[in-house]
Amino acid sequence: MKNLRLISFTSFACVLFFLSLIAAPQASAQKRDYMTDAESELVREAQEIDKRIDVLVKMIDRRFAVINNAALKTEKHSEKWGEPPTGSRIELLSDISKLLQKAIDDIDDVAAHNRMDSKLFPKAMNSLAEASNRYLSQLKSVYDQSPDQKEKGLISGASEFCRQIIEASAKVPKDLPKDEKKKKSKNDT
Repeated sequence: MKNLRLISFTSFACVLFFLSLIAAPQASAQKRDYMTDAESELVREAQEIDKRIDVLVKMIDRRFAVINNAALKTEKHSEKWGEPPTGSRIELLSDISKLLQKAIDDIDDVAAHNRMDSKLFPKAMNSLAEASNRYLSQLKSVYDQSPDQKEKGLISGASEFCRQIIEASAKVPKDLPKDEKKKKSKNDT
C-alpha cells in the first residue's frame, strides 16, 4: 500500500512538473511591457518634468504611427529610440492608455511635491494638453473604425485621460509670468 501511494505521489509530482514546464513559457510570453527597453532608458534619463513629458508624448506618437501604418523616422531615430514598438492593435492601444496614465502620474507627482511654481511645470502640462488634443481626434478615428468592444473600451479610457489632461491644463498658465520671461531673456544674453 505504501508503494502504491509513493508511486501515485511520484506520478502526480511528475505531472505537475511537466505542466509547469509547459505553462512557464506561456506565462512569460503573456507579460508585456508598455515601453521598449530603449524607451524605458529615455524615460529614466529624462528627470525634468518637461523632458519626461516630451519623451512620453513621443512614445505615444510612435504607437499611433504603428497603428496607422505610418513610417517612423530613419536611422537617427532608431539609434535613439530603438526598434519601433510592436504588438497587436489592442496591445498598442493599451500602451497608449498606460503611457497617458504615466504622464498624469508624473504630473501629479510634481504637483504633490509643490514644484508647480517651476517654469518647467506649465511647459510640461501645456505640452501634454496640446498632444492630448491631437490624440482625441486620432482616438475618435480609431474608435470609429474598430468593431472590437475591447478596443473601444481602451480607446474610451485613453480618451477620458486626454479630456482630464485638457481640463487640468486650463488651470495652468500658458506662458511664463512676465518676471520669469525677463529673467530668462537676461540669462540668455
